[in-house]
Amino acid sequence: MRRHISQFALSFSGLGVLLGTLFLAASFAPSLIPRNPVFQGVLTGMSAALGYGIGVFLRWLWDYLELPTNRTGWDVLALKIAASVACGGIALFFLWNASEWQNSIRVLMGLSPVETSRPYTVGCIALAIFLILVLIARLFALMIRWVAGYLSSHVPRRVSNILALVLVSAMFWMIGNGVLVSQAVGALDASYRQFDTLVEDGIRAPEEPGKTGSPASLIEWKTLGRAGREVVTSPPVQSDIAAFTGRPALEPLRVYVGVASAETVRERAQLALEELIRVGGFTRSVLVIATPTGTGWLDPASQRALEYLENGDVATVTVQYSHLPSWLALLVDPDIGDETARAVFDLIYDYWHRLPRDARPRLYLHGLSLGALNSDLSANLLTVIDDPFQGAFWTGPPFPTPTWRQMTNDRNPGSPAWLPEVRDGSLVRFTNQKNHLNEATAPWGLIRIIYLQYASDPITFFSPSYAYTSPEWLGDRGPDVSPQLRWYPIVTFLQLVLDMMTATTTPMGYGHVFAPEHYVDGWVALTEPPGWTVPEIDRLKRKLAAELRNKPVPAGP
Repeated sequence: MRRHISQFALSFSGLGVLLGTLFLAASFAPSLIPRNPVFQGVLTGMSAALGYGIGVFLRWLWDYLELPTNRTGWDVLALKIAASVACGGIALFFLWNASEWQNSIRVLMGLSPVETSRPYTVGCIALAIFLILVLIARLFALMIRWVAGYLSSHVPRRVSNILALVLVSAMFWMIGNGVLVSQAVGALDASYRQFDTLVEDGIRAPEEPGKTGSPASLIEWKTLGRAGREVVTSPPVQSDIAAFTGRPALEPLRVYVGVASAETVRERAQLALEELIRVGGFTRSVLVIATPTGTGWLDPASQRALEYLENGDVATVTVQYSHLPSWLALLVDPDIGDETARAVFDLIYDYWHRLPRDARPRLYLHGLSLGALNSDLSANLLTVIDDPFQGAFWTGPPFPTPTWRQMTNDRNPGSPAWLPEVRDGSLVRFTNQKNHLNEATAPWGLIRIIYLQYASDPITFFSPSYAYTSPEWLGDRGPDVSPQLRWYPIVTFLQLVLDMMTATTTPMGYGHVFAPEHYVDGWVALTEPPGWTVPEIDRLKRKLAAELRNKPVPAGP
């Protein structure tokens, strides 16, 4: 048994172990989101395996090209032993310091330091992941050699090697993508579909005629989905708003159409318009087309903030396009969100556009995360230039969002990527934990576009190019980004991919979890609600923060 273990240990490539150790060390560095021991262990194991694989490939390429080598068997053995000892020391050093680096993020977000047992947990998980991946890679290589050996009797050796690589890669891809992934996606789809039908305890169908899902509604209560039912029944109501402000208030109008409410995208959009007309949405002062996240979720922090600020004189219309988390919705049907958002905007804007200008609400677009991306894609400014809507409030826009990317790339020289200044600020303004919306050098124009984003949000500040180029936001970094964060080729890319998966695990006000007080600042700048003093706005912020501070955000909404 001991002999087999020794043979297995000596079978590792010296160059692979060296590069694997360097990747392992880099993986302990902080990124944008704090990592728990399990995620850190998985990341470290994957990074080490990737570095090891690159080293093995480079060594294989050297031998394949038949380049000279003068080392004897004893030289190779001695080099492997020396490299293993050195790499082991490096790995232990970085593993032991990983907790301090994680604390450099946690202290910025008000989190307690990590536990002292963390290095042992991380080390065990990383080793297990590394060995599993190496064994899979060796199985892959073994099958290539077997297929190449069979083919070599029919075609030249190098041709057989290439053919074997192609055939085995195709087989692994079909097994991984065609079987494992499709089965996993199917199981997740069924699970989330079932979850979407569940009705939480205490939630009852509304009786008021002005509520979506009521007996008078065009939309059946059971078709709203879990997120829709939460939107329709959540506070505040008229009495809540009036009691807080001390002023007369209206009942906020919330129109919500679920995926199950109609068969097609066009029918859902038409149903939303008809329901909005039925409840009197076009008679309100403010009308918001709110595009939800993948699950159909709307952030209650945003919705409540606007309804209090407008004394309930607001209508919000939302059409669900999926019951899956945003990342899974993009994987299963990447176009459905865009298609739905366009259909909803086209129908509602067309109706709104035909109303007398002095007898229609101010029209705004809103969306969080994937909702911000689809909301951005819904409206072509060239088609509304003669009669523009009043503005848009987009929160945590994903990195591919077209308008966000253009504005960030075209920002004024000297302004950071995490808080761009765009020309004189008359069209677009950015803000974060601190309200920067009143710092523009010019007053607002006809259209107002506001972005709320945090520098620690990987969903916004990610790019595939970070595998080989350093992020520009590392130069002048945001207040919630660790000073210990450094860019490492490939490894930083892996870290940020993992960060995107855990972006909603941060405290409120960091990462991809947006605080109600920051929504208040955005809506105040966008809609300029009358009659509100600074002390009253601060009191509203404290109220919403107390109500929603501990309210969980759906994972991957």
